[in-house]
Amino acid sequence: MATLRNLKIKTSTCKRIVKELRSYEKEVEKEAAKTADMKEKGADPYDLKQQENVLAESRMMVPDCHKRLETALADLKATLAELKESNDQGAEIGEAESTIAEVETVVKPTEE
Repeated sequence: MATLRNLKIKTSTCKRIVKELRSYEKEVEKEAAKTADMKEKGADPYDLKQQENVLAESRMMVPDCHKRLETALADLKATLAELKESNDQGAEIGEAESTIAEVETVVKPTEE
């Protein structure tokens, strides 16, 4: 049985994963710039290889985050639908709906 507390937890989970995803995307940009800079300056091959490994790890986290976000979004939608069926009311429902709209804008561009 879905409760407002569960809805609030699932809403917070979605918000946290979106924040994480944006953080990883910024990290990829930063590491890519650092790697390009090292290549330009002719850095030591070992250091360059290590930096490329760091960049590869950061890039791997973005799809993982997307999968977790899609799962969390599905859970949130299911919980929200269950609460609406039972005619529960509260500020959490409005917050969940706005979070769903925000998360869908983040998830949709990758599916196209």
